Amino acid sequence: MSQSAQSPTPEQRTRELFGRHRALVGMVHVGALPGTPRNRCGIDELLVNAARDASLLADAGFDALLIENMHDLPYLKRTVGPEIVASMSVIARALRETVELPLGVQILAGANREALAVAQSADCRFIRAEGFAYASIADEGLLEEADAGPLLRYRKAIDAEEIAILADVRKKHSAHALTADVSLEEQVETIEFMGGDGVIVTGPATGRRVDTDEVVRAGTASGLPVITGSGACAETIAQLLDHADAAIIGSATKVDGRWEQPVDLARAQAIVGAARVRHA
Repeated sequence: MSQSAQSPTPEQRTRELFGRHRALVGMVHVGALPGTPRNRCGIDELLVNAARDASLLADAGFDALLIENMHDLPYLKRTVGPEIVASMSVIARALRETVELPLGVQILAGANREALAVAQSADCRFIRAEGFAYASIADEGLLEEADAGPLLRYRKAIDAEEIAILADVRKKHSAHALTADVSLEEQVETIEFMGGDGVIVTGPATGRRVDTDEVVRAGTASGLPVITGSGACAETIAQLLDHADAAIIGSATKVDGRWEQPVDLARAQAIVGAARVRHA
């Protein structure tokens, strides 16, 4: 049996997840949710704003969307309240009915089981998971337990095995001294070994560029799709997609290039246009 018959290639996996290889995944940064320090509005207004951003990204030509509670600063570590899960479920379900694109969910910080539950309730296709393999020190503190074991068991228990888990490697906003003697390639291999469905490579912080060499190295280390998770913009997207199977893009689609602002249609269209010149 050939290798391609045994397991799908990264290109095939990416097409299954996002509907296209060299895909563009746009961020929908949901406003601060009820119960969080920065919350200033109710669920109805949050829904309207999220739906607007999702529609603009779809109109611009993005292939998929990732819904995230980034405004919920400062983040809790691993466990968030039922009010967050309920709010994200309502919003994700509303976006499912607003756009026809594949949807994903991330709940900060590292609340991967909660994200999986939301994704299951809203018919989403994937989640982004922090701390899937290896420990790290993040803004929220020490992520000492790798989440792969509990998370995959939870996915099995709720019959959500069709939802892909895209795992960060050397995630942004974190210190990785604890794993300094483990190479990037070894970490990517471990994510595949532990059952991850894709690997996300980031720069050091939101909006900061990814090291292209790290993208290339990640791609040689496993059979998983490699997705960039920060710093892509109209000027860099074509080059990044020379090496990555997909790119998650947030800040560069927003007014003035700031993640906390609403989506700017012209900026989003410029990114899509730049990507499709080389990767139609």
